[in-house]
Amino acid sequence: RSPPVPPEATAAQRPFMPHILITAGPTRAYLDDVRYLTNASSGRMAAAVARAAVAAGHRVTVVSGPVSVRYPKEATVLPVVTTGEMLQTCLEQLPSVHGVIATAAPCDFEPVSRVAGKMPRQRGLNLSLKPTRDVIATLARRASPGQWMVAFALEPDGNPARALEKITAKRCDLIVLNDLSALNASSTAVSVYDREHRLVGTRKGTKTAVARWLIGLIEQRQQSGAES
Repeated sequence: RSPPVPPEATAAQRPFMPHILITAGPTRAYLDDVRYLTNASSGRMAAAVARAAVAAGHRVTVVSGPVSVRYPKEATVLPVVTTGEMLQTCLEQLPSVHGVIATAAPCDFEPVSRVAGKMPRQRGLNLSLKPTRDVIATLARRASPGQWMVAFALEPDGNPARALEKITAKRCDLIVLNDLSALNASSTAVSVYDREHRLVGTRKGTKTAVARWLIGLIEQRQQSGAES
């Protein structure tokens, strides 16, 4: 077996992965035609991962919820709004990609019913919500042999226990754990675990630097798997 490729290797030294699908940003769950539920995801990490993947020589498709960040011009960007739209678009792209990096924070719940027009103002409002379909878990179930899945997990206290439950439930190959300090920030700190719940790496720094490291880590693992 040849030595693993370090994450800092140049694009020419890296193994080629033809096509990476990246999910990005938040989604919206509409209460009526005006109001919606969403979250504070900025898309910054996804944009950094997309830039790192493009710089490493990969073809990149980004399925993005509503954000103000810019993705690299070399990437194909497919805008979506709702979690259902994100899932459907990803399923359409899945047969053509080698792997998925799910940095998005899609809404976990949506109203049982959407009101047409605009609800009148009232003193109180009781919302009935239902869970949305899990994007990365659905993609992992539909994946073909050889396709890999990397999920992100935001845990407020940074405790890995829930993230490790997610990697098993979602059938992912890696899960990237971060905490609330990453929201709308230029820097982040991550811990990456594999499906056997082993810690495979940690990194702290700007999202640009962490994204480069993550792409290198994924490439290294793919090369090692191909040669084993």
